[in-house]
Amino acid sequence: MNSMGKLILTILFANTFVAAYSQTAPAVHEFSIQQCIDYSRQHNVQVKNALLDLQIQQQSNKVTTADALPKITASGATQDFFQTPVTLVPAEFIGGPPGQFTPVTFQPKYSASASIQLTQTIFDGQVFIGLQARKASIDLSQKTIDITAEKISENIHKIYYQLIVSKTQIEQLDANIARAQKLLNDANAMYQNGFQEKLDVDKATVQLTNLQTQKASTQTTIYNGYFGLKYLMGMPVRDSLILTDRFSEDDLKSGVLDDTAYRYENRNDYQSLGLTKKLYEYNVKRYKYAYYPTASINGAFQKNASANTYNFFSKDGTWYTSSYAGLTINVPIFSGFAKNANLQKARLQLLQTQNQMEDLKNSIDNDVIQSQNKFRSDILTVDFQKKNMQLAESVYNQTKKKYESGLASNTDITNAQTDLITAQTNYISALYDAVIAKVDYQKAIGKLKY
Repeated sequence: MNSMGKLILTILFANTFVAAYSQTAPAVHEFSIQQCIDYSRQHNVQVKNALLDLQIQQQSNKVTTADALPKITASGATQDFFQTPVTLVPAEFIGGPPGQFTPVTFQPKYSASASIQLTQTIFDGQVFIGLQARKASIDLSQKTIDITAEKISENIHKIYYQLIVSKTQIEQLDANIARAQKLLNDANAMYQNGFQEKLDVDKATVQLTNLQTQKASTQTTIYNGYFGLKYLMGMPVRDSLILTDRFSEDDLKSGVLDDTAYRYENRNDYQSLGLTKKLYEYNVKRYKYAYYPTASINGAFQKNASANTYNFFSKDGTWYTSSYAGLTINVPIFSGFAKNANLQKARLQLLQTQNQMEDLKNSIDNDVIQSQNKFRSDILTVDFQKKNMQLAESVYNQTKKKYESGLASNTDITNAQTDLITAQTNYISALYDAVIAKVDYQKAIGKLKY
């Protein structure tokens, strides 16, 4: 192959590689919390399957509708008798001796038939109840989608805002690492000049290493949090996700506890159970109608032909027409107590659902009260831990000044730094708890965005 041919192959290969890479290259998404939720409604597998369940129910409703529509069927048949059927007739009918029988065939060698039949239900209580229940079944499937999406949204809220809070945690760790590095530098300089022991340098080194290890562990947790969030949304894990929302304590506290009123009907699970109850009520009616007669009309139009030569579709072929219309009424009399058993079963299922609704009310009351108290407590904890963190930072700054002036020991500054780190950790932990408590409370009162 000449050099030009090699060049062409090289260009073709490069273009193919670029095209393939462009199709699989990771995407970059900059999402607010609402964009994350919207994305999950389109890509999360559980939500997608719930949407498919809705389409399945729609097709099931079409089957129910078909029971009330006319049924039209057409059929055709043709026969070639290798041996025609024989009928025995008294021989005397054709001039034979009395008391004997003679075989006679009345069937031509060939026959053909074609027909079309129509059946239409006039009254069937169970079919009509099925038609009435179609909307409730669709509403229940739609509510299942809402419940699934709400559960996904709940977890997205928690992970999203925890990742936002983690930015503050990383900033604090960076500041602490900078302080520890400076403390180590100062301790090392004083050790070199003979003003401190090697032990002081070692203590500062341990403090710095602990902070660096804590940061590395925190970053790993954050990375895994991003992977978890992307998986929850249905996003390819190789894609990049940038969170655009900002977090503030004011946003955490504002407006959530101003209106503590709630209604059971705001909860998707309560609405779903209400729709289930409605369907069981239809089920009771359906089995009641099993005791009623059913009526339908039917009719047929038929063509028949017979001959010893197969000429049905020629001009010499002769077809004979028949048709009818009829009314069929079925009156149930006894079915071995099956109808009564089905009716009692449906009534018991309805009673179970009513009991579940009462229990769910109590559960909602419990969820609201506990989540409300937890959120209030966590907000107070955030305030206390913030003040404690500010106080610990003030103590550290004062101790640092004394240390630099020779009025405080290395142990004093190390203890002050340890107290500051502990206070910061407690503050971040309190923020995490408050974020989760807020989401739980909003879900409990049925006001979580999904």
